[in-house]
Amino acid sequence: MVHSWPRRKFQNRIWLHTALLVGTIGSTWLVAGGLYAATIIAILGAHELGHYFACRYYDVDASLPYFLPSPPPIGLFGTLGAVIRIREPIPTKRILFDIGIAGPIAGFVVLVPALFIGVATSELVPIDAAGLWFGEPLLIKAAAYLLWGPLPSDQTLGMSAMAYAAWFGMFATAMNLFPVGQLDGGHIAYALLGRRSTYLTVLMIGVALTLAYFTPTLIGWAVILIIMLIVVGPRHPRTFDEDVPLDRRRRLLAAFAVFMFAVCFTPVPIEILVSP
Repeated sequence: MVHSWPRRKFQNRIWLHTALLVGTIGSTWLVAGGLYAATIIAILGAHELGHYFACRYYDVDASLPYFLPSPPPIGLFGTLGAVIRIREPIPTKRILFDIGIAGPIAGFVVLVPALFIGVATSELVPIDAAGLWFGEPLLIKAAAYLLWGPLPSDQTLGMSAMAYAAWFGMFATAMNLFPVGQLDGGHIAYALLGRRSTYLTVLMIGVALTLAYFTPTLIGWAVILIIMLIVVGPRHPRTFDEDVPLDRRRRLLAAFAVFMFAVCFTPVPIEILVSP
């Protein structure tokens, strides 16, 4: 008789996760220094550990975070973000929702104070007619107004290292909350809408392509969404309780996810300005 032993869950190649983390610390340090590196690792780490600990809570096998270094001059921010790998199907919409939303909320809890500290320690600088311009999500506008009041017409905030890291955290949060496929927003949308989320996925792919057409810096992101659509299809993997509605508490959390997306999203995240 041949015995088949179940594979142990939550097994990780610690050396690989450590090497990627160290590499990402180094690549982000090269971009803007230690404070920037610490802030961006904290935001990304909180986001992915939010997913990971939710998986542990529900006993859904998952990996530790894989940090993705992108050293300059290849990467503008020193990292492409971080991911975890979920190694088994998620059985119910309730579990899917909780795992999907845990990451954005955990990252948001870290990035908001980092943003306010970063904006408070930024400096007023003359508006430059050339160079990179970073779009200002509503959350940055709110922080700047609360901490600095109305800015002079010929000046803007030169972002400190911590504010720069928080900006990337907001960008990553907004992109992850886009309601498409295997992104966090796709998981939340499916848990909320069931099979009807497919229509939202198709609609939002159209929105992503439209944004990429007018904003070249989003082309890479749109290509990733298209590849995801081709590989896994427009339909989210089913749970056995697809037609069971979420409870009121989770619907309120879904509304909070929409709020996080709204305050972190900017349609033109990066623009290259050229002097006339």
